[in-house]
Amino acid sequence: MHFFCLILILIFFTSPLVASHPEPWQMTFQPAASPMMEEIVSMHHLLLTIISAIACFVVLLLGYVIYRFRAKKNLIPSKTSHHVVLEIIWTLVPVIILVIIGIPSIKLLFALDKPQDAQMTIKVIGRQWYWSYEYPTNDPAKPIAFDSYMVEEKDLKPGMYRLLEVDNRVIVPVDTTVRILVTSSDVLHSFAVPSLGIKKDAVPGRINETWFRIAKEGVYYGQCSELCGVRHGFMPIAIHVVSKEQYDEWLKSKGT
Repeated sequence: MHFFCLILILIFFTSPLVASHPEPWQMTFQPAASPMMEEIVSMHHLLLTIISAIACFVVLLLGYVIYRFRAKKNLIPSKTSHHVVLEIIWTLVPVIILVIIGIPSIKLLFALDKPQDAQMTIKVIGRQWYWSYEYPTNDPAKPIAFDSYMVEEKDLKPGMYRLLEVDNRVIVPVDTTVRILVTSSDVLHSFAVPSLGIKKDAVPGRINETWFRIAKEGVYYGQCSELCGVRHGFMPIAIHVVSKEQYDEWLKSKGT
């Protein structure tokens, strides 16, 4: 039983080497690429440790009870109905466990809620079945705006990922706190990038807020995670993190 619990923990705690996209037969989280995801993974590990310990304890206790109180050894069953100390223990221990889980959970929820001192903002609009992005500029009437469609399988080039690559990636600078405002123009969508710890619903007529900060350059992929119609599985997200110099050059190419 101890061996089984150890294997279970090792499976969940082992992470793949590639952070930006899912791997075939992947069973674990993608490696964290943002502070939010690091906190989510840390919370997951804490919960996994607690539930694994509880599961092992219950199985061992059940095995002991089956063996110790089997019919051959207990011809006359016990009629004990109350045990004050035992009842206090099995009331206090769950309360302590819930407190241990609850405090970091609340801290994580507050951390995920809103960014601290966001350095830039991107508006994300879910549509059937693609994403639109808007970058505010010095002229509010002329934001940088573009649509992002999935690259069809027949158009994929070497190095591109099927169902994940897009024609227009989101460009953001490295080491920058980015506020994301998420909404929808038609039905429910969900803006989700696993390696960044982002999953925010896009609701028509409502703006939801999330954020991320990425310390490593690269491309990070996600997908719509809310059933939104026949092409729900064909509206991926690609966030390209570049150096601040490259980002400034990209802004200049957009006329800002």
